[in-house]
Amino acid sequence: MNHLSLITGYIGYNSAWFLMIAIALVSFIVQWRFRNKFKQYSEVALLSGLSGQEVAVKMLRAHGIFDVQVLSVEGQLTDHYNPETKTVNLSPDVYHSRSIAAAAVAAHECGHAVQHAQAYGWLSFRSAMVPIINVASTLTQWTLFIGIMLLFFANSPFVLAIGVAALALVTFFSFITLPVEFDASRRALAWLDNNYSIMQTTQEHEQAKDALWWAAMTYVVAALSALASLVYYASFLFNRRN
Repeated sequence: MNHLSLITGYIGYNSAWFLMIAIALVSFIVQWRFRNKFKQYSEVALLSGLSGQEVAVKMLRAHGIFDVQVLSVEGQLTDHYNPETKTVNLSPDVYHSRSIAAAAVAAHECGHAVQHAQAYGWLSFRSAMVPIINVASTLTQWTLFIGIMLLFFANSPFVLAIGVAALALVTFFSFITLPVEFDASRRALAWLDNNYSIMQTTQEHEQAKDALWWAAMTYVVAALSALASLVYYASFLFNRRN
Protein backbone atom coordinates (compact mmCIF):
# COMPACT_ATOMS: atom_id res chain seq x y z
CA MET A 1 0.00 0.00 0.00
CA ASN A 2 1.51 3.36 -0.99
CA HIS A 3 1.57 6.59 1.02
CA LEU A 4 -1.54 7.97 -0.68
CA SER A 5 -3.57 4.88 0.17
CA LEU A 6 -2.36 5.08 3.79
CA ILE A 7 -3.52 8.68 4.01
CA THR A 8 -6.88 8.09 2.37
CA GLY A 9 -7.41 4.97 4.42
CA TYR A 10 -7.75 7.22 7.46
CA ILE A 11 -9.76 9.91 5.66
CA GLY A 12 -13.36 9.05 4.85
CA TYR A 13 -15.50 10.60 2.15
CA ASN A 14 -17.07 13.12 4.56
CA SER A 15 -13.72 14.18 6.01
CA ALA A 16 -12.27 14.68 2.54
CA TRP A 17 -15.36 16.68 1.55
CA PHE A 18 -15.05 18.95 4.60
CA LEU A 19 -11.35 19.39 3.82
CA MET A 20 -12.22 20.56 0.32
CA ILE A 21 -14.80 23.02 1.65
CA ALA A 22 -12.37 24.41 4.24
CA ILE A 23 -9.62 24.97 1.68
CA ALA A 24 -12.11 26.47 -0.79
CA LEU A 25 -13.12 28.96 1.90
CA VAL A 26 -9.49 29.84 2.63
CA SER A 27 -8.88 30.19 -1.11
CA PHE A 28 -11.79 32.59 -1.43
CA ILE A 29 -10.49 34.71 1.45
CA VAL A 30 -6.95 34.80 0.02
CA GLN A 31 -8.18 35.69 -3.48
CA TRP A 32 -10.38 38.43 -2.03
CA ARG A 33 -7.51 39.77 0.05
CA PHE A 34 -5.12 39.72 -2.91
CA ARG A 35 -7.55 41.61 -5.14
CA ASN A 36 -8.10 44.20 -2.43
CA LYS A 37 -4.35 44.61 -1.95
CA PHE A 38 -3.81 44.95 -5.70
CA LYS A 39 -6.57 47.57 -5.90
CA GLN A 40 -5.15 49.40 -2.89
CA TYR A 41 -1.60 49.57 -4.22
CA SER A 42 -2.83 50.32 -7.73
CA GLU A 43 -4.04 53.62 -6.32
CA VAL A 44 -0.65 54.48 -4.80
CA ALA A 45 1.46 56.38 -7.33
CA LEU A 46 5.09 55.36 -7.75
CA LEU A 47 7.24 58.35 -6.77
CA SER A 48 9.59 57.70 -9.70
CA GLY A 49 6.61 58.01 -12.07
CA LEU A 50 7.58 54.93 -14.09
CA SER A 51 4.97 52.72 -15.71
CA GLY A 52 4.85 48.95 -15.37
CA GLN A 53 6.17 48.64 -18.91
CA GLU A 54 9.10 50.94 -18.16
CA VAL A 55 9.96 49.06 -14.96
CA ALA A 56 9.90 45.76 -16.86
CA VAL A 57 12.23 47.03 -19.57
CA LYS A 58 14.65 48.46 -17.02
CA MET A 59 14.79 45.20 -15.08
CA LEU A 60 15.38 43.13 -18.20
CA ARG A 61 18.13 45.43 -19.41
CA ALA A 62 19.72 45.50 -15.95
CA HIS A 63 20.09 41.71 -16.17
CA GLY A 64 21.51 41.82 -19.69
CA ILE A 65 18.33 40.50 -21.31
CA PHE A 66 17.66 42.09 -24.69
CA ASP A 67 15.73 39.35 -26.51
CA VAL A 68 12.56 39.51 -24.39
CA GLN A 69 9.69 41.76 -25.42
CA VAL A 70 7.31 43.49 -23.00
CA LEU A 71 3.77 43.35 -24.35
CA SER A 72 0.32 44.47 -23.27
CA VAL A 73 -2.34 41.72 -23.21
CA GLU A 74 -6.08 41.98 -22.65
CA GLY A 75 -7.70 41.09 -19.36
CA GLN A 76 -7.26 41.74 -15.66
CA LEU A 77 -4.52 40.01 -13.66
CA THR A 78 -3.48 38.20 -16.85
CA ASP A 79 0.19 39.04 -16.33
CA HIS A 80 2.62 36.23 -17.16
CA TYR A 81 5.96 35.39 -18.75
CA ASN A 82 5.93 33.10 -21.77
CA PRO A 83 9.27 31.27 -22.11
CA GLU A 84 8.36 29.92 -25.58
CA THR A 85 7.84 33.35 -27.14
CA LYS A 86 10.17 35.15 -24.72
CA THR A 87 7.58 37.77 -23.86
CA VAL A 88 6.65 39.48 -20.62
CA ASN A 89 2.90 39.91 -20.98
CA LEU A 90 1.33 42.60 -18.81
CA SER A 91 -2.34 43.41 -18.39
CA PRO A 92 -3.36 47.02 -19.26
CA ASP A 93 -3.72 47.80 -15.53
CA VAL A 94 -0.03 46.95 -15.10
CA TYR A 95 1.47 47.91 -18.47
CA HIS A 96 0.22 51.52 -18.41
CA SER A 97 -0.14 52.14 -14.68
CA ARG A 98 2.45 54.11 -12.72
CA SER A 99 1.63 52.56 -9.36
CA ILE A 100 3.27 50.43 -6.67
CA ALA A 101 1.23 47.41 -7.74
CA ALA A 102 2.18 47.80 -11.40
CA ALA A 103 5.89 48.04 -10.60
CA ALA A 104 5.74 45.00 -8.30
CA VAL A 105 3.87 42.81 -10.78
CA ALA A 106 6.03 43.89 -13.72
CA ALA A 107 9.21 43.14 -11.77
CA HIS A 108 7.82 39.75 -10.69
CA GLU A 109 7.11 38.70 -14.28
CA CYS A 110 10.57 39.85 -15.28
CA GLY A 111 11.84 37.69 -12.44
CA HIS A 112 10.62 34.72 -14.48
CA ALA A 113 12.46 36.03 -17.54
CA VAL A 114 15.64 36.22 -15.44
CA GLN A 115 15.03 32.66 -14.24
CA HIS A 116 14.73 31.55 -17.86
CA ALA A 117 17.88 33.38 -18.92
CA GLN A 118 19.84 31.86 -16.03
CA ALA A 119 18.39 28.35 -16.53
CA TYR A 120 16.83 28.26 -13.07
CA GLY A 121 16.31 24.58 -12.27
CA TRP A 122 12.75 24.68 -10.94
CA LEU A 123 11.54 26.73 -13.93
CA SER A 124 13.21 24.34 -16.37
CA PHE A 125 11.64 21.36 -14.61
CA ARG A 126 8.23 23.02 -14.56
CA SER A 127 8.43 23.94 -18.25
CA ALA A 128 9.41 20.38 -19.17
CA MET A 129 6.32 19.10 -17.38
CA VAL A 130 3.85 21.37 -19.21
CA PRO A 131 3.07 18.96 -22.12
CA ILE A 132 2.46 16.12 -19.65
CA ILE A 133 0.28 18.31 -17.44
CA ASN A 134 -1.81 19.42 -20.43
CA VAL A 135 -2.65 15.76 -21.11
CA ALA A 136 -3.23 15.02 -17.41
CA SER A 137 -5.56 18.02 -17.05
CA THR A 138 -7.61 16.82 -20.01
CA LEU A 139 -7.85 13.33 -18.51
CA THR A 140 -9.11 14.61 -15.16
CA GLN A 141 -12.02 16.38 -16.86
CA TRP A 142 -13.77 13.13 -17.73
CA THR A 143 -12.09 10.24 -15.92
CA LEU A 144 -12.91 11.28 -12.34
CA PHE A 145 -16.70 11.52 -12.62
CA ILE A 146 -17.02 8.58 -14.98
CA GLY A 147 -14.58 6.62 -12.84
CA ILE A 148 -16.67 7.11 -9.69
CA MET A 149 -19.81 6.00 -11.56
CA LEU A 150 -18.08 2.86 -12.83
CA LEU A 151 -16.64 2.17 -9.40
CA PHE A 152 -20.02 2.23 -7.68
CA PHE A 153 -22.20 0.67 -10.37
CA ALA A 154 -19.78 -1.77 -12.01
CA ASN A 155 -17.22 -2.15 -9.21
CA SER A 156 -14.52 -1.23 -11.74
CA PRO A 157 -11.76 1.03 -10.33
CA PHE A 158 -9.67 1.23 -13.52
CA VAL A 159 -10.98 4.54 -14.96
CA LEU A 160 -10.98 6.25 -11.55
CA ALA A 161 -7.41 5.06 -10.98
CA ILE A 162 -6.39 6.76 -14.22
CA GLY A 163 -8.14 9.94 -13.10
CA VAL A 164 -6.50 9.90 -9.68
CA ALA A 165 -3.07 9.33 -11.25
CA ALA A 166 -3.64 12.26 -13.62
CA LEU A 167 -4.83 14.45 -10.75
CA ALA A 168 -1.73 13.46 -8.76
CA LEU A 169 0.43 14.82 -11.60
CA VAL A 170 -1.56 18.07 -11.71
CA THR A 171 -1.21 18.39 -7.93
CA PHE A 172 2.53 17.78 -8.11
CA PHE A 173 2.76 20.46 -10.80
CA SER A 174 0.94 22.91 -8.52
CA PHE A 175 3.50 22.35 -5.79
CA ILE A 176 6.58 22.67 -8.00
CA THR A 177 5.12 25.98 -9.18
CA LEU A 178 5.56 27.39 -5.66
CA PRO A 179 9.39 27.69 -5.62
CA VAL A 180 9.24 29.22 -9.11
CA GLU A 181 6.80 31.92 -7.98
CA PHE A 182 8.49 32.65 -4.66
CA ASP A 183 11.89 32.91 -6.34
CA ALA A 184 10.55 35.30 -9.00
CA SER A 185 9.19 37.57 -6.24
CA ARG A 186 12.49 37.34 -4.36
CA ARG A 187 14.40 38.41 -7.47
CA ALA A 188 11.93 41.23 -8.14
CA LEU A 189 12.11 42.63 -4.61
CA ALA A 190 15.92 42.36 -4.47
CA TRP A 191 16.21 44.31 -7.72
CA LEU A 192 13.66 46.94 -6.66
CA ASP A 193 15.39 47.34 -3.30
CA ASN A 194 18.73 48.01 -5.00
CA ASN A 195 17.37 50.53 -7.49
CA TYR A 196 16.54 53.84 -5.89
CA SER A 197 15.50 55.22 -9.28
CA ILE A 198 12.57 52.77 -9.30
CA MET A 199 11.37 52.73 -5.69
CA GLN A 200 12.60 55.64 -3.66
CA THR A 201 11.33 54.90 -0.15
CA THR A 202 11.22 52.01 2.30
CA GLN A 203 7.45 52.34 2.40
CA GLU A 204 7.19 51.76 -1.35
CA HIS A 205 9.31 48.64 -1.07
CA GLU A 206 7.22 47.29 1.84
CA GLN A 207 4.03 47.88 -0.12
CA ALA A 208 5.44 46.05 -3.12
CA LYS A 209 6.53 43.19 -0.84
CA ASP A 210 3.04 43.00 0.67
CA ALA A 211 1.39 42.89 -2.76
CA LEU A 212 3.68 40.10 -3.99
CA TRP A 213 3.25 38.12 -0.77
CA TRP A 214 -0.52 37.98 -1.21
CA ALA A 215 -0.05 37.07 -4.87
CA ALA A 216 2.17 34.18 -3.78
CA MET A 217 -0.47 33.03 -1.30
CA THR A 218 -2.91 32.49 -4.18
CA TYR A 219 -0.51 29.87 -5.56
CA VAL A 220 -0.22 28.25 -2.14
CA VAL A 221 -3.98 27.83 -1.73
CA ALA A 222 -4.24 26.63 -5.34
CA ALA A 223 -1.75 23.88 -4.54
CA LEU A 224 -3.60 22.99 -1.35
CA SER A 225 -6.89 22.92 -3.25
CA ALA A 226 -5.39 20.50 -5.76
CA LEU A 227 -4.14 18.34 -2.90
CA ALA A 228 -7.57 18.34 -1.23
CA SER A 229 -9.19 17.28 -4.50
CA LEU A 230 -6.65 14.50 -4.89
CA VAL A 231 -7.33 13.20 -1.36
CA TYR A 232 -11.09 13.40 -1.98
CA TYR A 233 -11.08 11.34 -5.17
CA ALA A 234 -8.42 8.97 -3.89
CA SER A 235 -10.59 8.31 -0.82
CA PHE A 236 -13.27 6.85 -3.10
CA LEU A 237 -10.74 4.63 -4.81
CA PHE A 238 -8.86 3.30 -1.79
CA ASN A 239 -11.69 3.19 0.74
CA ARG A 240 -13.82 1.27 -1.75
CA ARG A 241 -11.02 -1.22 -2.41
CA ASN A 242 -10.09 -1.72 1.27
